[in-house]
Amino acid sequence: MLKTIPIQSGDSFTLKKGQFLKVIDVKGEQVSDLVVFNANDYNEKISAGKSMDFEESILLTTGNFIWSNLGNKLLKIIEDTNGRNDFLLAPCSQETFEIMYGIKEDHPSCFNNLTNALKIFDIPYYDIPTAFNVFMNVQFDQAGKISVLPPTSKAGDYVIFEAQIDLVGALTACSASDSNGGSFKPIQFEILDTI
Repeated sequence: MLKTIPIQSGDSFTLKKGQFLKVIDVKGEQVSDLVVFNANDYNEKISAGKSMDFEESILLTTGNFIWSNLGNKLLKIIEDTNGRNDFLLAPCSQETFEIMYGIKEDHPSCFNNLTNALKIFDIPYYDIPTAFNVFMNVQFDQAGKISVLPPTSKAGDYVIFEAQIDLVGALTACSASDSNGGSFKPIQFEILDTI
């Protein structure tokens, strides 16, 4: 069943080994933060460091695996119609908006949305790792200075992941305007038995 994540919010899901998760950018230029955990041991979760290390790349796309903190494969990227994702930056949080945007009042954030979405699995906020930022366009110069540019994804672009083990997880429609070309849009996702 196709599900829609409204702007600046999140949702959770379960994924059996061999099932597929399809994440769709409905309107274009919208990031989705993705985290997954081993369904049988929440201490094992998505790891940016292990994934970039073992895949020998910071730009993960079709054919790459997403690895766990324990060195096991969790997801395989089967198809990526956009080809640009990020695994460097943490989910935006209240601190993000205070430090980087100068916003002091409460603001929706991927961190809070992941926290709320994962409550169904009793996964606490302090266990949320760096997310795989689907469609996020992070660039850096020769000195290592990071820039967050609008996503290159167009309406209808998608990424399909195949579960390597049983997983639970959460997705967001990112709440940081710089990450999304200055506006907020929904994200869709679907759990598939076949593709």
